[in-house]
Amino acid sequence: MLSKWIQVRLLAKKIKALREDKSISIEELAQRSGLAIEQIERIENNIDIPSLAPLIKIARVLGVRLGTFLDDQDEVGPVVCRKKEAKDAISFSNNAIHSRKHMEYHSLSKSKADRHMEPFIIDVMPTQDTDFVLSSHEGEEFIMVMEGIMEISYGKNTYLLEEGDSIYYDSIVPHHVHAYEGQAAKILAVVYTPI
Repeated sequence: MLSKWIQVRLLAKKIKALREDKSISIEELAQRSGLAIEQIERIENNIDIPSLAPLIKIARVLGVRLGTFLDDQDEVGPVVCRKKEAKDAISFSNNAIHSRKHMEYHSLSKSKADRHMEPFIIDVMPTQDTDFVLSSHEGEEFIMVMEGIMEISYGKNTYLLEEGDSIYYDSIVPHHVHAYEGQAAKILAVVYTPI
């Protein structure tokens, strides 16, 4: 639990450091990313755990990969992630309105530099939340259900995916990924975000 808290604190510090290094004010970051000033302040001050969508928008404005927020590595060759190495996780809120977090992301590529895809194993925690906010960002996502049942809200459609099912979609369409009826699940997700 402590290591997750440290990782979230490092995420907030990295965003702030990158923003200041590029001489971008919070107001400018908010304007260029389409996020509220208060939201960026809460992320940088470690009050809110962001979902992936605002992180992707912040990364684009700062001109960095999404993975820059999650790692410090610089391996340019192939990277092998052993099962035991995928245990470290970082939690995101995934836009659950009343929940601080309900998904734990295990990066499968954190030591690969200059990557354009972000592969994760994601543990979806049980939740009572039913009030989710759809979000959008540039890029594409691929999800395969490893355990449980997932519900994908995509535009005006809803898709139920069972173990072994997968979906590939354009992330610019408003979407939300959550477990069906609040049950626990596990998915493999690959997120592509252009810089």
